[in-house]
Amino acid sequence: GKAWQSTAGASLTFSLGLPLRPADWSGLSLAVGVSVADSLDALLAQRALTAPLQPLPTVQLKWPNDLWMDGKKVAGILIETAHAGDSRFVVIGIGINITPPPELPAPRQATPGSVALPPTPPTGLAAFAHPLDAADALASLLPGLVADVLTFEAHGFGAFASRFAARDALAQQPLLLSDGTQGTGQGVDATGALQLLTAQGMRVVNSAEVSVRPV
Repeated sequence: GKAWQSTAGASLTFSLGLPLRPADWSGLSLAVGVSVADSLDALLAQRALTAPLQPLPTVQLKWPNDLWMDGKKVAGILIETAHAGDSRFVVIGIGINITPPPELPAPRQATPGSVALPPTPPTGLAAFAHPLDAADALASLLPGLVADVLTFEAHGFGAFASRFAARDALAQQPLLLSDGTQGTGQGVDATGALQLLTAQGMRVVNSAEVSVRPV
């Protein structure tokens, strides 16, 4: 039910479909984010605009399914699963800004009992790299993405936990949830659920429950 806005030449949007039978599906979006972030970092390093003494900002992962650079959203991930005959099929949808969108996304309306969180400002790969296009981005990330999804199938989120932690944009940050809860990010647990330290103690947050923003 979410809208994906895309202008020709300004973004890469694609879906990868694979039959998949992991023992546990938990944390798949985080594993995909890790894979995409690794590939984008490598691509940007090849095309960097900055001088050698001014390193590029690292692509960070904002739980559960966004990629950030300099605190701005550069990419997003949505995952669905469906049955195909006797097997289960996963469809991984990825959108990456090549050039920064001209406008902020529209703020979401708060639902009863929730808090309206501000939209995250967007950015694009072209803000950090010499000219590249959607084909460049796709070619750079697709082989690693397929390999990492198959690694997830075999070994689960545990194979990606340390790589996610190194890119976690919310760790040790003051956070506000859309249900009004405030606390400090404490990384994710073994299933990829967000851990939030609140005044009442540790809370485990699943992506289906709430949205989260840094304060």
